[in-house]
Amino acid sequence: MSDPRLIHIDLDQGSIIHRNADIEQERRIAIFDLLEENYFRPERKHDDGYEGPFRLTLSVHDGRLVMDIAREDTSHFETIVLGMARFQRPIREYFAICDSYFQAVKQASAQHIETVDMARRGIHNDASELLKERLAGKIEVDFDTARRLFTLICVLHIKG
Repeated sequence: MSDPRLIHIDLDQGSIIHRNADIEQERRIAIFDLLEENYFRPERKHDDGYEGPFRLTLSVHDGRLVMDIAREDTSHFETIVLGMARFQRPIREYFAICDSYFQAVKQASAQHIETVDMARRGIHNDASELLKERLAGKIEVDFDTARRLFTLICVLHIKG
């Protein structure tokens, strides 16, 4: 039986350098939304035919994103490692626009907030497409799943 979805997500707490209330809120929303609706299908076939659901732990080690995938019963399924070099610029741009957005929410006009939010969504969408491309051949995800995973990847890269 095929059930290509995530049912649990953990972020390696040792990978998270700094948190604040805004970041915690983004993390909670991303995980909640991701678990509510997602499409996550590792493409490597296993002898036993297992095709989900999956548990995912995200961490960063030596500048690489590590995606530890487990079966529903928590037994190891596989580990995917992605180099993060191509994500450095989108992550940096996303942090910068998020800072602008959080500042705008505190003191700017509604029109300015909307403009910054549109830019933030654009950067987020582009980075989500990049993540889908980098996962191609390893894990098939839909756009919304990639978008929420990118948010969580950003949380792992916050330097304080």
